[in-house]
Amino acid sequence: MSVFDTTALIEVALEEARIGLAEGGIPIGAALFASDGTLLGRGHNRRVQDDDPSVHAETAAFRNAGRQRDYRSTIMVTTLSPCWYCSGLVRQFGIGAVVIGESVTFTGGHDWLAEHGVNITVLDDSRCVDLMRDFVRARPELWNEDIGTAP
Repeated sequence: MSVFDTTALIEVALEEARIGLAEGGIPIGAALFASDGTLLGRGHNRRVQDDDPSVHAETAAFRNAGRQRDYRSTIMVTTLSPCWYCSGLVRQFGIGAVVIGESVTFTGGHDWLAEHGVNITVLDDSRCVDLMRDFVRARPELWNEDIGTAP
């Protein structure tokens, strides 16, 4: 599977985002895949549910994937452009590709990742955009806290 076969990959991340929203959290989901499409780990933002600011969707998927010998051929799929924290995780472990559901509501560090050799695919999938826009409208204070702009 190439990083451009994104339909099934983004579905997993979207399902995770919806689970997070249903739990009362922030609707961001992610999954880590092997290059052949094998799901290694999946997760969603759990900052609210776990009262832990470090549990972003990408970190949850990464942790749930368990230890890998090499990350260069893995694909991180996320419903939202990764923040600097999650972009750092991608760089630290050498994840080779990131598929991003949308970067309309938030643009994190994906340009920086591309500059450092990570294959970036931005889908701007309307389902991901609508999910985040609806959430930001409904819970602006929680969204601002999540992205670090709370007063």
